[in-house]
Amino acid sequence: MAARRKVKPKFDKKVLIEAFAEMAREKGIDRDLLQGILEETLSLLVRKKYGQEANFDIIVNMEKGDIEIYLTREIVDDPWDDALQIDIEEVQKRTKEPYELGDEFIEEITLDNIADNFGRRMITLASQTLNQRIRDLEKDNVFNEYNSKVGEILIGEIYQVRPSGLLIMHNKVEMRLPREEQIHNEKYKKNQTIRTVIKEVRRQQGSGTPDIILSRSADEFLARLFEIEIPEVYDGIIEIKAIARDPGERAKVAVLSFDERVDPVGACVGMKGIRIHSIVRELNNESIDVIEFSADPKVFITRALSPAKVNSIMISPETRQATITVPDEQVSLAIGKNGQNVRLASKLTGYSITLIKEGGEDIELIEFREELGREMYDKVINLGIDTAREFLDADVMELLQIEGMTKEILLEIRSLMLTEFDEDEDPIIRKKILLSHLTDGDDTIESGDENNDPPQPLTNG
Repeated sequence: MAARRKVKPKFDKKVLIEAFAEMAREKGIDRDLLQGILEETLSLLVRKKYGQEANFDIIVNMEKGDIEIYLTREIVDDPWDDALQIDIEEVQKRTKEPYELGDEFIEEITLDNIADNFGRRMITLASQTLNQRIRDLEKDNVFNEYNSKVGEILIGEIYQVRPSGLLIMHNKVEMRLPREEQIHNEKYKKNQTIRTVIKEVRRQQGSGTPDIILSRSADEFLARLFEIEIPEVYDGIIEIKAIARDPGERAKVAVLSFDERVDPVGACVGMKGIRIHSIVRELNNESIDVIEFSADPKVFITRALSPAKVNSIMISPETRQATITVPDEQVSLAIGKNGQNVRLASKLTGYSITLIKEGGEDIELIEFREELGREMYDKVINLGIDTAREFLDADVMELLQIEGMTKEILLEIRSLMLTEFDEDEDPIIRKKILLSHLTDGDDTIESGDENNDPPQPLTNG
C-alpha cells in the first residue's frame, strides 16, 4: 500500500485578519494600532531572512482580510547581495517579461507556506514578539483608562484579603487597597462589593501591569461621596472648600453656597439628617461635622472648633497662628478626645491653634505628644488630663504610677511645660519627684525648707 502523502496546511490570511479584528474588539485595542503591530511583526520576519537593508513593502488590508508582501531587488549580472540584488538569469526563469540589467524586480513573498519561507524558529520568534507587543498595548490601555479616572469613585469586588491590603477586581483588572488606605476599624471579606476612590496609577518596572492604588481613607473619597449623595454639590451650587479626616472616626467638612437661597449646611445634612447619614454609613459610622466656610479666618476657625464655644480669638495671618480663649468648662470639648477636635480644626483651617483657658493661659496636652511618646500620651489622656496646666497640677505620685513614667521623664516634661508658661519649677515639687524612689508611697515632704537646703534622706520606718 502506497504511503499517504502529507499535505502541508496553507496559511489562511483571511482567518488571521479576522482573528486580529476580533482581538481588537475584545481587548479594546484600536484596529489601526493592531494593524501596525502586525505589519511590524511581518517586517521582522522579512528582515531576519533577507537582511536589515532589504527593500520591501507590506500591505495589510483589515477590511478585505488580505496580507501582501513585496520584495524589491535590482537586476544584475553577478549579484553580491541577495537582499538587494537578483541575477538576471534567475529573473528570466521566473518570468517572460523583458527585464534588463539595472531594472527593479518586484516579487511577492507568499505566505501560503510561511514556515517553509521563513523557517519555524523565525515564526516562533515573530509570534513571541507579536504577543509581547499586544500585552504591552493592553497595559498601556489599562494605564491610560484608569489614570484618566484618578479621583473618581469605583465599585469593585474583593477577591483576596492580605495582611498588607486587599486585592480588588474591576472589569477583570487587578487593583490594590493598601492597609494604610483603608478605614482602620472596617472588616472586609472575600467577594464583598466595595466602593473606593482611585488615588493613583503607577507604571510598573519592566513588563508588569499598572499598579492601581485605591483608597477609602483619602479626603477625595469623602468629597466624591458628597457629590453622589448631595445634588447641590454635584451641580456646583455648593462647593466643598476643605476636608479634614480621622478616617472611620471623625471628619470636618467646610462648605460654601453660591446661592443665597441655599443653606450649605442644611442641604448637606438633609431632612432629619438623611443625606449625611448615608455617607456616615458608607464610612463605617464616621462622625461628620459640616461647617459653613467663611473668608474671615476668625469666623472660620470659631466654626471649625464647634461644638465648643470660644470667648475670643487672636490670629496672625503671616505665621498662620491662632490663639483662642475658651471657658474652663469648654476646654475638653474644644480639645476633643485625644486632641481630635482641635487637630481637625487646625487641618481644616490651615492655622496652628493654641487654646487658652479663660482663667489663664493653658496649652493642650497634644502639643507635647512627641515628647511624651504616643503610648504614654494616651495613658495620660486616659487619666482625664487634657492640658499642660492639668498635667502640672496633677498628683505627682499618680503620674509616677504610669507605666514607663520615670522621675527623669516627668521632670523633663514639666520643665518644657513651665518654659512655655515662662515659669520656674516649684522646688518643693521637684524634691518630691527626686525623692519619690525613697518614699515608697509616702509623699510627705517638709515644706518649711525656705532656704532650699539639700533635703535629708528619707527612710522607711
